[in-house]
Amino acid sequence: MATPVAIEGARERLVCGMNAAVAEKGYGPTTIADVVRHARVSKRTFYEQFDDKQACFLAAYDAAADHVLGAMEAAAAASAAAGEPWQQRVEQVVGAYLRAMAARPELTRTFLVEILGAGPRALARRRETMERFADQMVAFCDELRREEPALRPVSRALATAVVGGINELVLGAAEHGRAGELAELREPAATLIRSVLVVPGRPIEEERR
Repeated sequence: MATPVAIEGARERLVCGMNAAVAEKGYGPTTIADVVRHARVSKRTFYEQFDDKQACFLAAYDAAADHVLGAMEAAAAASAAAGEPWQQRVEQVVGAYLRAMAARPELTRTFLVEILGAGPRALARRRETMERFADQMVAFCDELRREEPALRPVSRALATAVVGGINELVLGAAEHGRAGELAELREPAATLIRSVLVVPGRPIEEERR
């Protein structure tokens, strides 16, 4: 009965090893030898888990997406349970996203930077992941509207545009080695989301109180 646990543990170590290797060298120059060195497992163990380097990298990317989406979902639930105003709930979710990125710079690099140069399959996975983020944003905004009906409905297309804009802010910081300063992006990112929720012509009277 211990074997499944050992296998799962090896896979997790390889995913972490991939993140560490990519943070150190970038995706292109990273080799399987680099990954297993960081993971402290054998190449045989690697091939028991993954077909090739890209498969391991995509697993690392998926794990990063799950981590960030999970942090945002937990923040949204906690803020709703606390009965916070919708403006603060937006800030809590944005803050959770930025904290998840800032806490693990190697994850941020995999998630936002290296995925762009990892080939067509990786770009397709990135599109799928951005759709997941957009769907989560639509669901979050729908929940806010149930409590504040005056807010504007947010379409999938609009949510995709907002997600893309926020990711560009974070990407710019990550590319310049400023992942530790992501908290500074909380206000502009939250303002962007609030601005699309408010119906044009309706004063934004609910600034942070």
